Amino acid sequence: MAAASDGWAGMGWDWTDADDIRRRLEHGADPESWNGSRPLHRAAVFGSPEAVTELARRVADVDALENGVTALWEAVLSRKPANARALAAAGADPWRPSLGGWSPGRLNLAGPTPELFPVPERVSLSDTERAAAQEAHRLTTALGEFYYDGTGLACVAGIDAAEAVRRLQATPADGELIDELLEAPYAYDMDESLHIVGVTSVPGGCVVTQPWGYAPQMPGVLAQLSAGTLCYGLYANPKSGNQGSIAQHGTIEGWDLHPGGGPGENDTSEQVLASYLYHLNAVAYACAFAGLRLTDRRAVTGPPDVWVELPRRDYWSL
Repeated sequence: MAAASDGWAGMGWDWTDADDIRRRLEHGADPESWNGSRPLHRAAVFGSPEAVTELARRVADVDALENGVTALWEAVLSRKPANARALAAAGADPWRPSLGGWSPGRLNLAGPTPELFPVPERVSLSDTERAAAQEAHRLTTALGEFYYDGTGLACVAGIDAAEAVRRLQATPADGELIDELLEAPYAYDMDESLHIVGVTSVPGGCVVTQPWGYAPQMPGVLAQLSAGTLCYGLYANPKSGNQGSIAQHGTIEGWDLHPGGGPGENDTSEQVLASYLYHLNAVAYACAFAGLRLTDRRAVTGPPDVWVELPRRDYWSL
């Protein structure tokens, strides 16, 4: 919550009430600062077009930066087209270069409302960027929306389920145990349930899944799976959010990543586009990173092609 001194005391996630925001501003609320952040950036993501308009006419610079981006960038990233229109109407520049060389306007061309802003001549997506946007739409539609907190995944490029089982030296799991686990996975001791994973072949590779734990993302598992190829691991931690990792050729190359989160200031153009296309969709991001082209979510939610049991060993020391 904001301190009372800036006039925004009690403001949390909801910035949709334009009348309340107007009243606060008329009574001295600071249009430039909310608890050290910019109110306009908050409203761009969590507010209404009316609230955005009210704040935009009060700030000194509608294109002021917070964490390297404008409020218009935040509205585009968050898929808030009405808020983005309000910001553009207030003078925000859709074509101002930002992260990875992208402007909010050009990034928006890869999203669901490409007609949002009048597009200058010679501004467009490349064929590669357009293909990435089309695949993102196909993949996110195929997966749909579903609850995946607590799920662990390893998305592996270029190998099928049988090869993944061979690499893991896994053995078929007991059918009765699987039935009981699926009925009440958290009733089992983690030392027992952690060694059971599902494996499914998909176009482009395979998915190793565990609906109740992080086993597929353990370093030892990723190292075995990624020999000669690429693997993206995900654990949808219910306590701390999505945790991602990258393994290639048996080596862990990235850890404690944030799939589905926003792009970072040092991201490449390709990374910024991927973060936009799969914003708040960690599973799709992980699949796309490994080049997997799932046609539905069975490989993630089950039933998998095969349930197997991992050998008992230390999967945290490489």
